[in-house]
Amino acid sequence: MNMLITLAKLQSQFFNLMRIAIFIVMVWIGGLKAFQYEADGIVPFVANSPLMSFFYGNPNEYKDHKNKEGEIVEKNIKWNTQNGTYSFSYMLGGIIVIIGSLTLFGIFNNHLGLIGGLLTAGMALVTLSFLITTPETWVPNLGGDMPTPQYGFPYLSAAGRLVIKDIIMMAGGLIVASDCAKKLLKD
Repeated sequence: MNMLITLAKLQSQFFNLMRIAIFIVMVWIGGLKAFQYEADGIVPFVANSPLMSFFYGNPNEYKDHKNKEGEIVEKNIKWNTQNGTYSFSYMLGGIIVIIGSLTLFGIFNNHLGLIGGLLTAGMALVTLSFLITTPETWVPNLGGDMPTPQYGFPYLSAAGRLVIKDIIMMAGGLIVASDCAKKLLKD
């Protein structure tokens, strides 16, 4: 019973912990967007997204110019530079860091926290749309003699497993936004 009372009393601190967690994830992931390997890694998501593909010069050609994680192939880097891959990644990274910061500022300012929480949820929703638009989020059919096929839906690839976690970011953003909204209504 004492544990239940303690947990109930700590709820506001847990909202702040969620804000801090969102901030850490957003700043880390956003900051990584400044590095070539991370910019290369988001290419399939952006190239296949009807919401973002227009940021790239030639989104339909990405499969011919993919770098594996940590790989440095000069001709692919040149193509990605011309395609707008890196400039888009830098811009996206900056936006992600700003959203994470706004969410964190919800500890001190409910207006900023509300905006940050809603933007976190919105960004997560866009990321979740990649499950529909990006073929690389599902295990491909590589052939083989499996009695039951183990590709396509519901078999998430590594990219798909990365994306599905954004359900948590969406929920976290909505939770902290609702906390700020509740506090604003009391004022």
